[in-house]
Amino acid sequence: MNEDAVPTAPAGSPTPAAARRLVAPLWHTGVLLAVLAALTAYGIYMQSIARSGTQLVQHRGSALPIYLMLIVFEWGLLRFVTAAGLRRTGTQLRDLIGERWESWKDVLRDVAIALAVWAVWAALETFVGQMLGKDSAKDISSLLPRDPLEIAVWVALSLTAGFCEEAVFRGYLQKQIQALTGNTLVAVLAQAVIFGVSHGYQGLRNVIAITAFGALFGALAIWRRSLKPGMILHAWTDVFSGIFARRGA
Repeated sequence: MNEDAVPTAPAGSPTPAAARRLVAPLWHTGVLLAVLAALTAYGIYMQSIARSGTQLVQHRGSALPIYLMLIVFEWGLLRFVTAAGLRRTGTQLRDLIGERWESWKDVLRDVAIALAVWAVWAALETFVGQMLGKDSAKDISSLLPRDPLEIAVWVALSLTAGFCEEAVFRGYLQKQIQALTGNTLVAVLAQAVIFGVSHGYQGLRNVIAITAFGALFGALAIWRRSLKPGMILHAWTDVFSGIFARRGA
């Protein structure tokens, strides 16, 4: 039978056992979750000890060291996923990312999808913000870029986050949880919660919004069978929020 003719289970329904192959050993997933939990705890701790005022960090010098450290961490986390996890089951990173671009039309299609989803999200974010009310968490705007060099490195950081975080959360974790539970909906929601709480340093209100964003990314990955639109959307959202949104505020 032609592989393309095999029906796929609808979202939220159990996945056949034959298709439920782990993308990495369970111990590896446990270590990854422990690392993310530690980051979450540290972020919450930083919020709790922040001095009086509105800023999480009273930062006046260059933000470049922080950006560069985060870039190294993001690529290090992805390296841990690929070298210590995927390799042990024979899974390739491209297996997580999905179909390849065959032409410039494929690129434009995924860019258009990303921008369309971003427009919808921007509208929903305003609504969600009104529903959640005023945020009492300390702000991180003091860490946003202020000069051309910081802006350039921020863009590099945004591209790094878009690629690495989508590969880790919507690629590795979502597929691993789906393999463990046999349920697509559970996988999408679980990785979204993990993604949201890992941003605990931004406060509860933002954690809720980021969790919703993570679910949207997960659904997009399932629909497109590719992480590329989500990677584009993720990177653009970070670029916009760090550069354009701040200057428009």
